[in-house]
This record gives sequence, structure tokens and C-alpha cells, in this order.
Amino acid sequence: MQSRIGSAVEAIQNIIVGYTVNMLANFVIFPFFGWDLSLQQNLALGVIYTAISFVRSYAIRRFNNWNLMQ
Repeated sequence: MQSRIGSAVEAIQNIIVGYTVNMLANFVIFPFFGWDLSLQQNLALGVIYTAISFVRSYAIRRFNNWNLMQ
């Protein structure tokens, strides 16, 4: 079973990798849709999605740990 801190560390690692992939993908994909975002806008969008991703990852991990104890 994983501790709460372990869940948070795993979620943060997942987010770091995901954020990097997201930033690179945004620079490649957005122009195909005619979206021209500045670096600052892209970073801000990444921060918003990162916060959402952290909550989602952490909640899923905690639910799975709780469910395993049942």
C-alpha cells in the first residue's frame, strides 16, 4: 500500500513528465488549428492543466489505495 506522501510524489512525477510533453505538443499541434499562443499563454495554460492533473492523479491513487483496503 502507498502512503499519502508516496501518492503525492507519484502524482508530481507524472505531472512533470506530462507538463513537458504537453508544452512540446502545444507548440507543434496548436498551429495546425490556427491557434497562435505566446509562450506566457502556453505556460499559463499548462499551469491550469497541471493543477487539474495533480488533483485527478492524487484522487485516483488514494481511491485505489482505499479500495484495496476494503
